[in-house]
Amino acid sequence: MDDDVAAMHPRPTLARPGWISLDGAWQFTAGTPGDDPLTLSYDHTIEVPFPPESAASGIGVDTCEEPRYRRQLSLRPVPGRRYLLHLEGVDDRARVWVDGRLAGHHRGGYVAFTLDITDALATADEHELVVAASDPASDIEIPRGKQAWTPEPAVIWYRRSSGIWRTVWLEEVAATHVRAASWTPLDALGTVRGSVTLDGWRPGLTVETTFRLGEVRLARVAVEATEPRVEFGIGLASARTVLPEELQWQPGRGRLIDVEIRVRDADGADVDAAASYFGVRTVSVTPESILINGRPVFQRLVLDQGYWPETHFTAPSEAALRADAELIRDLGFNGLRMHQVSADPRFLRICDELGLMVWADLPAAYHFTADALARTTDNLLALIERDRNHPSVIAWVPFNESWGLPDLEGSVAQRHAVVALHALAKALDPSRLALGNDGWEHVAGDALALHDYDHDANRLRERFAASGLAETVTRWRPGGRAAVLAPPGGAEPGRGSRVVAGVPGSEPGGPRTRESSGVGIPVLLSEFGGVSLNADGTAWAGYGGVASPAALVAQVGALAGAVGEGSGLAGFCWTQLTDTLQEQNGLAWPDRTPKAPAAALRAAITTPPHPAED
Repeated sequence: MDDDVAAMHPRPTLARPGWISLDGAWQFTAGTPGDDPLTLSYDHTIEVPFPPESAASGIGVDTCEEPRYRRQLSLRPVPGRRYLLHLEGVDDRARVWVDGRLAGHHRGGYVAFTLDITDALATADEHELVVAASDPASDIEIPRGKQAWTPEPAVIWYRRSSGIWRTVWLEEVAATHVRAASWTPLDALGTVRGSVTLDGWRPGLTVETTFRLGEVRLARVAVEATEPRVEFGIGLASARTVLPEELQWQPGRGRLIDVEIRVRDADGADVDAAASYFGVRTVSVTPESILINGRPVFQRLVLDQGYWPETHFTAPSEAALRADAELIRDLGFNGLRMHQVSADPRFLRICDELGLMVWADLPAAYHFTADALARTTDNLLALIERDRNHPSVIAWVPFNESWGLPDLEGSVAQRHAVVALHALAKALDPSRLALGNDGWEHVAGDALALHDYDHDANRLRERFAASGLAETVTRWRPGGRAAVLAPPGGAEPGRGSRVVAGVPGSEPGGPRTRESSGVGIPVLLSEFGGVSLNADGTAWAGYGGVASPAALVAQVGALAGAVGEGSGLAGFCWTQLTDTLQEQNGLAWPDRTPKAPAAALRAAITTPPHPAED
């Protein structure tokens, strides 16, 4: 197998050179429930990884609920080696056959999965790979995020991305190899907890890890692998090498620590080697602020839908991913909210490099059932596992605007669901923030996130001033819903209580940045703005409109200035980065061209607070 040296590794936080991309032309047909994918006539060609609903796939159908894929694979298996098939995204259910044998199956369209196909490979050099997906369009128990379940996109939902919609790749590894590695910063001084998990473990192995910042070797640790998982602690800061602040990943400065992992046998011979990385950074809160490395950082975010006209939720290229991240930076934002879609790991690598903070949504289901909740929980578990080494990811957002929780105020079970997913995120990943329900009806979470599309800057300024924030939280009803709900069986939050859920550095005596709002946890305006640019100044439904680029800049500046760092908020998230189908409220056109000069928009977004207007 030839090394793929031209492309960024599809799994940047655990990379080996021995991989090949299986993207490109596959045979394709539209199947039916209950068919036998091994006997179908594959009469079309599809360009993987673009979904069949997209123009770039070469298929371009409106609905494809049962897509079927087949391709040939040239591979001569080597004794003692294992062959891992990685599928970064197949929506929603997937079954995979290799040389006529079922190699495995998976449920969950927004998360990756891996199959060891070694034992399914026939002895020949040419092999057949078949993937069958199932994505019933009308099933609203499936977490589908912004994918429409109606025949056509409507309101704020877009065209679907069924079947294979992210890269497919093959990796050759040793029988004993590193399956997973995680690096958890325990403080901002370089104290790190490491964990390495081995497949094919056997006695007599040693796991050796070397940590570097650029060309500077920070530390080397060798630990005997007495069981498949090896855990250890390490301190990276040393006066002889670098100071603690030089190690830190910070917004705007994506400093990364490279890790070389080697597995050695009892004779000292290399068994496996892989490359990883992470960032030294902590995330915590005070009642008024979000802290990165113990210092307040105002969250200046933009809502990113991760959608392209010709490829839907699949990025057209790595260059497109980088251009998206650089556009966010150039417009003056220090982060983004990845909205209702999982981020491409390569995009997160770019955000890691640029120092962009990422708030990661879970895609929503739209019905509350045990199965819908289980699917959402599975997504949370898988995404925490996949993305835990990306320093850019600073928060998990399990629910948005009570989607999939239609009676959150009246249902104890639904409020328990919010509490449970927030607690699960904190239990598995205490190094990051976790919200509960973003937008309104806050039940649990490390921050209170509200949505307000009012286009009157004075009203926004009054509503979110530090002096009036407690009143806003207790009496204002965003979207017609209560801002805060009582947790099941507990006292109502937001009335002086501290709901910090064990976030490191969130003790009541922690640093303060301004007069306390009295809410008890930091408050963000996590959706606002939404300005359309049309020649006649008309607004897209539910938002505001302007008629010229200059008017767009002025309106952005007025609204952002009303809720910026001088307000009572810990941050904001502007809606949205680009126009997306019928949702015409972006700062950029669908091709990512800014609607006004980027420098002017940047000045408007980062402007100091505006005084009240008469």
